[in-house]
Amino acid sequence: MSMISDVTVTRAISQRFFEKFQSSLELDAAIVGAGPAGLVAGRYLAQAGKRVALFESKLSTGGGIWGGGMLFNEIVVQNDALPVLDDFGIKYSEFENGYYTADAVHTAAALAYGATSAGLTVFNTCRVEDVMFSEGRVAGVVVLWSPVTAAGLHVDPLSLSARTVLDATGHDCDISRVTVRKMGVKLETESGGIMGEKCMWAESGERSVVEMTGRVFPGLYVAGMAAAAVHGGYRMGPIFGGMLVSGRKVADQILAELDNE
Repeated sequence: MSMISDVTVTRAISQRFFEKFQSSLELDAAIVGAGPAGLVAGRYLAQAGKRVALFESKLSTGGGIWGGGMLFNEIVVQNDALPVLDDFGIKYSEFENGYYTADAVHTAAALAYGATSAGLTVFNTCRVEDVMFSEGRVAGVVVLWSPVTAAGLHVDPLSLSARTVLDATGHDCDISRVTVRKMGVKLETESGGIMGEKCMWAESGERSVVEMTGRVFPGLYVAGMAAAAVHGGYRMGPIFGGMLVSGRKVADQILAELDNE
């Protein structure tokens, strides 16, 4: 084994990290939440050559996929999502007509690998606690390390600009909530506000989460369970086709906006 300098190891980590951070200060798209919708959106945006970074408050990516259903680490997808699985190289098998299963750990790992291999930058343990607002639109994200928040320390965050922000924070729809709470704006929903997630109904939930995916305010998009929570859709449990298709759909919508500006 060659000789190792402890200081060189430290220098390599710190320098490379700050290179990533500096290159993410001005983004085309900031994605909040590393669940399936966020990772899928990140892959397609990065593949299109956009400056895109994803911020995840937890240490790991993948959202609710890892545990499958009630810690049975298998997930179910339907026909509509198979092209996305194929794009990511995720293995699956048919259970019965129209229902396919995939190993939850393999799926979560493949989504992260596929997204980052396409050029997506991920900042984990990084919480988006606020949005930047300018000229009547969401214009970026305000970030702080999650352990700082958990420890209750009074530390000021930092701001990163973004032409678009994607709320992929799941059931809590944190980014949409903070925008409504602090700015008092009306969203592009039936009520003008956050309508709240409904009870379990997989068939309706899978269909509507894709339909509800999209822009809810200038500069702000929702996808995955955040779309259901903002628009009042049903939850669907451990079937993930809607999440994957939602991520692909919102990436196309954001690309259309960015390319038309």
